[in-house]
Amino acid sequence: MTNLPKDAFLLLSVLNTKLRDYYGSLDALCEDMNEDKTDIVRKLENLGYEYDEGTNQFV
Repeated sequence: MTNLPKDAFLLLSVLNTKLRDYYGSLDALCEDMNEDKTDIVRKLENLGYEYDEGTNQFV
């Protein structure tokens, strides 16, 4: 991940904001920002969060 914060809690906040305001899915965000979805999901799973497609956010 190069364009996103390294800190997992900041990453969570930034991702949920971007998902809410700019992207219809995590896939769209990752493609547009050239980020690795697997790395993002794994990092946030370590904090106890998972991506919910229905709400388009990490919960």
